[in-house]
Amino acid sequence: MVNSTQVSFFTLSAYFDTGLFKYLYFMIILSVYILIICSNLLLIVVICMNRSLHEPMYMFLCSLFVNELYGSSGLFPFLLTQILSDIHTVSASLCFLQIFCVYSYGTIELLNLTVMSYDRYLAICYPLQYNTRMSYNKVAILIALTWLLIFLLNFFTMPLIIPSQLCGDIIKKVYCDYHSVVKLACYDTTVSNIYGLIVTAISVFGPLIVIFYTYMRILKVCFSGSKQTRQKAVSTCTPHLASLLNFSFGACFEILQSRFNMNSVPNMLRIFLSLYFLTCPPLFNPVMYGLKLSKIFVICKSLITNVGC
Repeated sequence: MVNSTQVSFFTLSAYFDTGLFKYLYFMIILSVYILIICSNLLLIVVICMNRSLHEPMYMFLCSLFVNELYGSSGLFPFLLTQILSDIHTVSASLCFLQIFCVYSYGTIELLNLTVMSYDRYLAICYPLQYNTRMSYNKVAILIALTWLLIFLLNFFTMPLIIPSQLCGDIIKKVYCDYHSVVKLACYDTTVSNIYGLIVTAISVFGPLIVIFYTYMRILKVCFSGSKQTRQKAVSTCTPHLASLLNFSFGACFEILQSRFNMNSVPNMLRIFLSLYFLTCPPLFNPVMYGLKLSKIFVICKSLITNVGC
C-alpha cells in the first residue's frame, strides 16, 4: 500500500544554485515585471481617461491589459521571492492559489482574444451595422462574461480535479501547475484527467473555432472588397493575430511540457519556455498595440512628451 500524506508544502526542484548570479537574475526579472506593470497601466489609464478611445475595440483592449497585470502578478512576486530564497518551497494553499491564477489568466486571455476577433469581424464584415450590433451594453456584457464565467469555472472545477491525497511533494518546475500536482496523486487519476481534458478542450477549442470562423469571414470580405477595406483589416487585425500567435506558442509549449517527457530539452530552455506565456504576452501586447494603433500611439507620445517637459 502506498503511503499518502496531507501535503502542506511543495518543493520546486527546477531551481538550481546560481551563486551570486541570483541577484543578477532577480534584477532582470524585477525589471521585466516593472516594465509590464508600467506599460499595461499606462495604456489602461490612456484608454480610460480619453473619451475618444471609449470604443468597443479599445474597451476590449483594456480588458486584455488588465488580464496581463493579473497573470503576471500571479507569477512575478512569487518568482522573485524564490530566486532570492535558498530553500525553494511553497505552501500548499499558495501553490493552489497560483494554479488558479495561472489557469484563469490563460483562459481569460484566450476569451479576450476571441471577443476581439468577433469585434473585428463585425467592424469589417458589417461596417454599417457595427454600432448597433456592438453597443456599449453588449461590450459590457461580453467583458463581464469573459471574467465571471472563467472565475466561476475555475472556482468550481479546481477542487474536483486536484487530488486530495498526495504521495509526494516535489514539483519539477519553477512555479506550481495543475498537472505537476496531479502526477503526485496516490490513486488513479484517470477520471480527473479526463474531466480536466474535457474542460480544457471546451475552454480552448471553443474559442479557437470562433476565431477561425471570424477570420475566414474577414478574409472573404477582404478578397472581394475594396483596397480601403483590406487596409482597415490589415491595420486592425495584424496586432490581434500577432497577440494570438504569441500567446498560442507559449500555451502550446506549456501543455506539451506538462503532458510529455521534456528531459531532452536543456533545463534553462525549459524554464524560459514554461514562463513564456506568463511573461511575453504581458510584455509584448501593450508595446505592440501602443505602437501599431495610431490613436493610442499619438496620445501616449503626447503624454510622455508633456511629462518630460
